[in-house]
Parts: sequence; C-alpha cells; structure tokens
Amino acid sequence: MAVVATGSVAFDYILTFKGRFADHILPDKKHILNLSFLVDTFEKRRGGVAGNYAYNLWLLGYPSAVLATAGEDGDEYRQWLSARGIDVRGLRILPEEHTATGFTTTDLDDNQLTGYYGGAMGKAAQLGLDDTVPDPEAVIIGPNAPEAMARLVKECRQRRLRWVYDPAHQLPHSSAETLIDGADGAWILIGNDYELQLIQDRTGKDLPGLLDLSQMVVTTLGRDGSRIQTRESVYEIPPAPPVQLVDPTGAGDAYRSGLVAGLLRGLSVEEAGRVAALVATCCIEHTGTIEHSFNREDFGARYREAFAADLPPALFASE
Repeated sequence: MAVVATGSVAFDYILTFKGRFADHILPDKKHILNLSFLVDTFEKRRGGVAGNYAYNLWLLGYPSAVLATAGEDGDEYRQWLSARGIDVRGLRILPEEHTATGFTTTDLDDNQLTGYYGGAMGKAAQLGLDDTVPDPEAVIIGPNAPEAMARLVKECRQRRLRWVYDPAHQLPHSSAETLIDGADGAWILIGNDYELQLIQDRTGKDLPGLLDLSQMVVTTLGRDGSRIQTRESVYEIPPAPPVQLVDPTGAGDAYRSGLVAGLLRGLSVEEAGRVAALVATCCIEHTGTIEHSFNREDFGARYREAFAADLPPALFASE
C-alpha cells in the first residue's frame, strides 16, 4: 500500500543572499517597503511539496504516489519521478499551462522570502483519490489549490483514510472554517512554530483544542528540532546535526515524509520523529529540495551517530 502525496509539483528557483534581510529593513519605513538584493547563487531545481514528499518516501523505501497537476513543461519531471518507481498515474499534465514555480531567497540566518506562481496547480481540484492508486495507506494533503485541499479532506473522511493536514503557505488564504475542517479527524496536523501559532490565532483553538480535532499535532522548530504532541504525551525531538548547512528549502517536506514512513512502519512516535529529523538534515545539506540521497547503511550510521541508538530495523523492513 502506498502513501499518496498531494499538493504542488513545481520548479524551484533557489537564490542565496550572503547577507541578512534584517540589516536592510528600516523599522520606520516598513509602510513603503522596497527592497532589492544582489544574490550570490542561483539554481533551478525540481520541487513542489507533492514531489518532495514522494521522493523522500521513496528514499526510505516506502511506496509513494503523486496526485497533482503540472503544466506542459512538467513531462520531464513526471518521467524523472516514474524512473524512481514513484507512481505517477495521478500526475496530470495540462496543455497550455505552466507548472507551478517558486522563487525563494535565503539569507545567512536561514530566513526566506518566497514568491510563488501557482500555474497548473490552480486546476488541481479536478483530481480526486479515484485518479491515483487504490486503497492508499495514508494521504498527505499539502498546500495546493484550496478547492483541491477541501476535496481531498472530504474524500479521506468519507473513505476513512488517514490524512496528514499540512496547509503551510496556503494559510494566509485559509479561513478558520477551512482550517478546522482540514484538521477535524486528521491523523496529523503539522506546521512550523509560526504556522501553528497562526492556526491557533485564526481558529481560536489552543493546542489542546487542536488535539481535540487531530490525533497528533507536530511543530517543527528548525535548528531546535521538533515537538510531537499526542493526546497522551509530548515528545521533544532533537535535531540531527548536519555535515554542512547549504539550503533549508524542503526540510519540512522531508521531515513529513520521514515521520509518516516511520509511523506507518510501526516505529514509536519518538523513533519516527528522529527519522524525520535526520531525513530533513539530509535535505538541507544540498541545494534543492530533492537533490539528496542515501542508502539504508548510510542512514543507519548517521542515525546512530546523531541519536546514540540503532536505527529501528522495521524502517526498511520491506526492502
């Protein structure tokens, strides 16, 4: 059984600014903000949350499928995913549309400014779970056209499927009602600390209130690790130290895939959180969201080094 990865399939333009945004923002001039940065590096990479989720699941040996829309320029990306054994029957190429594109600039403090063009993603609501693998084990509902996210939440609820609700950059466009509906019955509600605070502010629900809706609430904390809260316990997950920090883009998506794979393979919450942390670290050591790779032996050695424990053998049990 596969995990269905939904959300955007996109091309990422990744720019690096070897300065600090804060040094260029005048507090008394924020009402007329007009900034320009001369960046030091520029890369074009495959990305989008659906592709990111699916690729990281594949690295962990977990069957994955993409359910998303791409433009006429996305066929090469589709073939690239398929060549890795990722099911792409649900990745629909739309003629006369451009694939979604993100432009992200990162500064020395890992702060990011992102502009995003939705393109073909705007028509994702034409796809539903009947367009992908039958009987998925779980569905990751990532940021997507709002109508598409709502449709997938409804279909998961109707079919009694586990779903991960990850609204991320759709939060500014999501009402309280939309967020409550997405979280209500979710297996996992996830976001970074800013996103979780925004969800609480918008819905009027504190963390216990969110746990009344979702089985698990996960807060990613960047360099400080992550926090996984269930209705019974709170787990503080330490970060896995990187060999080098190159680009934080995509770390959150990698974390989500590691957490899902670990939990579905029967690992404890704490073990799955550590797997998630390490997959995220592998991602940030490269430019681009799906440029990293590892095998079972390398991953096991790094897990042991980072957490002073052996990698649970169940993680790669079906390989």
